[in-house]
Amino acid sequence: MFAFLRRRVYTSLVPLLVVLFGVFLLARLTGDPTNLYLPVSATPDQRAEFAAENGLDKPVLSQMVDYLSGVAHLDFGESLRTGESAATMALRAFPATLQLAFFTMLLAIIGAVVIGCWAAYRPNSLADRISSLLSMTAASIPDFWFAITGVWIFAVVLGVLPTSGTGSALSWILPIATLLIRPLGVLTQVVRGAMVSALSAPYVRLARSKGAGDLRVVTHHALRNAAAPALTVAGDLTVGLVNGAVVVEAIFGWPGIGKLMIDAILQRDFAVLQAAVLLTAVSIFVLNILIDAGYALLDARVREKSKV
Repeated sequence: MFAFLRRRVYTSLVPLLVVLFGVFLLARLTGDPTNLYLPVSATPDQRAEFAAENGLDKPVLSQMVDYLSGVAHLDFGESLRTGESAATMALRAFPATLQLAFFTMLLAIIGAVVIGCWAAYRPNSLADRISSLLSMTAASIPDFWFAITGVWIFAVVLGVLPTSGTGSALSWILPIATLLIRPLGVLTQVVRGAMVSALSAPYVRLARSKGAGDLRVVTHHALRNAAAPALTVAGDLTVGLVNGAVVVEAIFGWPGIGKLMIDAILQRDFAVLQAAVLLTAVSIFVLNILIDAGYALLDARVREKSKV
């Protein structure tokens, strides 16, 4: 297992380096921050002084070397807008994104297991067809469309939910519901398919012949063997939530890493953008490694391959 994890860490270093170089170059494409932070009437000397203070007067290659050297020493620079440490700002915003992703996936997993098992227990029944239709519809709805529609219906028309913020429990409903709809639909389909296959397996028929009840057959025998593919998909969806919550956080004013990225792009705050993207990338790599480790624990065949 440790050899398997070590190999996964090594293979993650190359994409991480690509992210390091990519975010540095793409951040510079947003424009010159001098034009944003200085008035139009600023003199050439004032512009040159601002650029020198923030290292923007150096060639791009020299700036990249300074950036990589700072990252190696865990120094991500300071915000152009506030003067605060970029790493501190990213670390302060990241827990809000993790909380949103955690509660979304928790509800998605619980809902998918219940609905998927219920549908798989009686395949091709009316309940199965209804759940399949709804889950496929949910998996096809774009997050931004659901977010905008939810704001219009529940905040503007009905006035029962806030449009932004985290001040009350009600402010969590729309962001979580927006992020929940697609994972719930996808996971329900995966759990349903895995459970249909598991319930028709010989070991399930053997358990039934020994007198095992329906609940025990579903929860103890079938669900355990159907967990591996569901775990893989759930892990991928969790990574997608962490990586793709940018639009949802921007729509709802959620103070997470996604909104921080959007603000940093609009304000051409290079250091903050670089720190936020790098923190997100590292978290995604860690999640992928944990997912692979969990899959290896559930599937003995993966453990045997990891020893080779």
